[in-house]
Amino acid sequence: MGLLGILVGLGLLVCLAFRGWSVLLLAPLCALVAAAFGGEPLLANWTQTFMGSASEFLAQFFPIFLLGAVFGKLMDDSGAVAAVAGFISRCLGERRIILAVVLAGALVTYGGVSLFVAFFVIVPMAQSLFRTAGIPRRLVPAAVILGTSTFTMSALPGTPSIQNAIPMPFFGTTPFAAPGLGAVASIIMLGVGLWWLLRAEKAARRAKEGYGDEPPVPEDAADDELLRERATTAREFDPAELRHGYHSDAAVPIFNALLPLIVVVAVNLVMSLVVLPRLDFSFLAEQRWGNTSLAAVAGVWSVVVALAGAIVTVILCNWTRLPALRRTVDAGANASVLPALSVASLVGFGAVIASLPAFGVVRDWVLRIEGGPLVSLAVATNILAALTGSASGGLTIALDALGRTYMDLAAEAGIDPGLLHRVAVIGSGTLDILPHNGAVVSLLAICGLKHRESYLDIVMVGIVSSVIALAAVIAIGTAFGSF
Repeated sequence: MGLLGILVGLGLLVCLAFRGWSVLLLAPLCALVAAAFGGEPLLANWTQTFMGSASEFLAQFFPIFLLGAVFGKLMDDSGAVAAVAGFISRCLGERRIILAVVLAGALVTYGGVSLFVAFFVIVPMAQSLFRTAGIPRRLVPAAVILGTSTFTMSALPGTPSIQNAIPMPFFGTTPFAAPGLGAVASIIMLGVGLWWLLRAEKAARRAKEGYGDEPPVPEDAADDELLRERATTAREFDPAELRHGYHSDAAVPIFNALLPLIVVVAVNLVMSLVVLPRLDFSFLAEQRWGNTSLAAVAGVWSVVVALAGAIVTVILCNWTRLPALRRTVDAGANASVLPALSVASLVGFGAVIASLPAFGVVRDWVLRIEGGPLVSLAVATNILAALTGSASGGLTIALDALGRTYMDLAAEAGIDPGLLHRVAVIGSGTLDILPHNGAVVSLLAICGLKHRESYLDIVMVGIVSSVIALAAVIAIGTAFGSF
């Protein structure tokens, strides 16, 4: 009955979340359903196991949600995101439209701008460019996904995404874990994705398809409640806050727009590899600081300092273009709350499931997967991200349940924790792009498209390219180790 309860609880979570029910309510309810099937105490599972794990997740990662959302909102309201996107499109010209859209999305998300902020800026630009060039509008979502939700989320060394931050406390790594392998994976994802998009463009031109008819896109897409519930589970920004604050129409010099993005990458690198390793943090072992170590917090601290520095930079560089600074900052801060609580609720659900005696059957099955720890870790993160529709939620559930076990297995096999980190993050970013994923549903709504029109292209650039990159990282890492 215990294993049946896990399946029933997980099935209810997936089905009802897809229908737009709030994960804040669903996660504890479905966790208690699973616990009831196993004959476990319900209140103790809710208040001790569920809430304990959810609160631990928030304690570790809410600063990244908060500062990331504030930074993204400041970049949006100042006009900096639009300036960067326009600059790249002008530099690459009309003959490289698809590449321009991909690189624009990649630059702003690698620089720390929240995904949904990028969506609402990049999509209108992409539609205008595709219309002028006669490229089918059905390819817009795939181009945006390739630039914003693949290599800059999971593979590129130093990315400040929450997915790249989650493994750091578990494995004692930094945002730059396995940089060489991350770079290889990024090249593969970008190369495969561009190959597919350019191939699709050529085929459309031969068929004289053209841009296509463009139905009106709902003006209130960001306020749609169903879209909002799905979106806040998938990523770290509440789209309902995009319309709050004050958006400047003044032109932004490209230096002022690019500098905050450069600050994120540079400060993250310096903090991770130079500053923190040289300081004495032995006091962290004291009880008042949670009996922790620098290895467990350094990665998160590096990202937090980088985002804080970028926030100061964007304000100083665009002071005159932020006339309603308090409103903008408030909107950014508010935008971080629902996504953080939603993912924390998924983590609490996973903690209850992992605590059930029947979960031992699932754990043993995962660990017995042939190919070694790297393959089983990749399978675990893929499956959980696919089921939850959330890379961050699935990744945290997997590492909460099995992170220590994988560290022990890696130590026995001589596998560098950095390699575990990179495999786990890339694995979480593959099958999370299934049809029910909040980012996919939201992007299609913003573009005014249906799954049947664009989802195949999304699969090729988002899932197939990531699976190939993941397989390459595992194969190279097994043969040559982490680098």
